[in-house]
Amino acid sequence: MQLNVFSLPADSYAANVAVREGESVYDYCWYPYMSASNPDLCVLATSTKDHPIHLWDSNSGQLRCTYRAYDAMDEITAAFSIGFNPNGNKIFAGYNKTIRVFDVHRPGRDFEQYSTLSGKKEGQSGIISSIAFSPTDSGMLAAGSYSQTTAIYREDNMELLYVLHGQEGGVTQVQFSKDGNYLYTGGRKDPYVLCWDIRKTVDIVYKLYRSSETTNQRIQFDIEPLGRYLGTGGQDGLVHIYDLQTGEWVSSFQAALDTVNGFAFHPFLPMAATSSGHRRFAELVDDSQENNPLNGHENCLSAWSFYSSTADDAANTDSGN
Repeated sequence: MQLNVFSLPADSYAANVAVREGESVYDYCWYPYMSASNPDLCVLATSTKDHPIHLWDSNSGQLRCTYRAYDAMDEITAAFSIGFNPNGNKIFAGYNKTIRVFDVHRPGRDFEQYSTLSGKKEGQSGIISSIAFSPTDSGMLAAGSYSQTTAIYREDNMELLYVLHGQEGGVTQVQFSKDGNYLYTGGRKDPYVLCWDIRKTVDIVYKLYRSSETTNQRIQFDIEPLGRYLGTGGQDGLVHIYDLQTGEWVSSFQAALDTVNGFAFHPFLPMAATSSGHRRFAELVDDSQENNPLNGHENCLSAWSFYSSTADDAANTDSGN
């Protein structure tokens, strides 16, 4: 099977709705049952530096409610990662060595708190930087940490099931396969996305390369709706596509002239979106960079069209038929 990629006629788009936050955004997530046909369900949650979790109306950009966590000094503390559970009735939020759980229907400062470390300092340390839920009815969630570990918990009581070690950098993203049997993790300044079989967690199944060794940015990857392919960006501007059945590279394409930090497949159409760019400081530009000026196309959001064809179709194309 061959995967083909085409740029859409317009490769850069303006925002349909702009949500204004007061500080840097740490994380965001869409409500799992969002539907454009039901405005009540068109919401997303965001977590921002020094601010509580915000729930926004994605049609109007208006703030619907907030979920607030407080530290020992009774000051608001921000979540570093957030995620709706599959039922959509709770928000799980990652903090330093802590996960707090908010009831979606009870905004305010009420929450359940779970430490990721036991009394003997066993478990998962560091900032909980990413959260993902199994798409099946297994009741499991994965939490990545900047301590270079990924932990699997039970959703109902946050019982720690096991901890995965092997990421070279702090974990920045975790995502389950569509059947819930595999977990994919990526880290900061780590050139590999790791595949784990959560039924047998001793060894890494395979590694998927991407260029991310020298950037502190989060490099996002995503799995297409049918669960066969994974796409990931990189600091070289390339998007790599991998076959998850074999762990083999399938294809790549130049998505930008700068770091591709965001990549996401459309939930049901054969399309994907990329975002690119990074912060620059003009006064630090050296002579070699002066000869390679930026043209304004490095920092943008782009859309791409995908379709699959059989090996026979590919052979016909190569032979000129």
